[in-house]
Amino acid sequence: MENGPPRIFDHTLIDARRRRALARPQAGADFLFRAVTDEILDRLAVVKRGFAEVADLGSPSPMLISRLSLSGQAERTVRIDRIPETHPDVVGDLEMLPFAPASFDLVVSALALQWCDDLPGALAQIRAALKPDGLMLAAFLGGETLTELRQSFAEAEAELTGGASPRVAPFTELRAAGALLQRAGFALPVIDQDRHVVRYDSALHLMRDLRAMGATNALNERSRTPLTRSLLRRAVAIYDERFSDPDGRVRATLDVISLSGWAPSANQQKPLRPGSARMRLADALGVREQSTGEKSG
Repeated sequence: MENGPPRIFDHTLIDARRRRALARPQAGADFLFRAVTDEILDRLAVVKRGFAEVADLGSPSPMLISRLSLSGQAERTVRIDRIPETHPDVVGDLEMLPFAPASFDLVVSALALQWCDDLPGALAQIRAALKPDGLMLAAFLGGETLTELRQSFAEAEAELTGGASPRVAPFTELRAAGALLQRAGFALPVIDQDRHVVRYDSALHLMRDLRAMGATNALNERSRTPLTRSLLRRAVAIYDERFSDPDGRVRATLDVISLSGWAPSANQQKPLRPGSARMRLADALGVREQSTGEKSG
């Protein structure tokens, strides 16, 4: 029996498709990565401090770490990626980090964690790699990402074959991601979700973008039977019928979950113990305090 978490993704196939996408770049296909990079840098700008040792874990291009270096908040940086074609400092896997505990003051990751077979384990490793009071900022696809494509293929396959095979990856829900942050031992966790609704001329144009991102189906449990033209045509027809706007263009949902958390430290802000306040709320608000049994006025 195989030990460890189940293998959800075929990572060799993901690597091959990323290499293909890099070899055949398509203008504008990195729009989501650019938007997520902007968001991470905006969040980091609010943190008024510099970081001596910084790691970028698995982001699909050097853009994030390069812009972070130019911001002046990062002194020394290291970037890890599975494929050497993106010119990382370390070729490796973010689920098997090759770093000693307490190595970094800041860890960032953009659009990589959704490919983890063991997201709880990956977050625990990130937490271990942070120095006390070190910060993690990460963003990955989750929620109802590509729900339209999932529904269209499932309905088309049910019509034509009487069954359905997994064609769109499962995505972590917002609430589950928050619980995983706490489980991994992060202090002061913050989690939120941004929904990007992207419009295309047709479902085929969406699929073209996914191919250009190296983000097509790489599930271990995917069907090995080649996609037939009849199934593709029916899925595209369902998508265009059910998820189109009045102008004929179709919608695609992309939910980006953002995580931030700190490695615990004794000097971090902590909530006051009940009853330890030094000022009454009424004094702070400049009003007269009333007991629960006193009528107002």
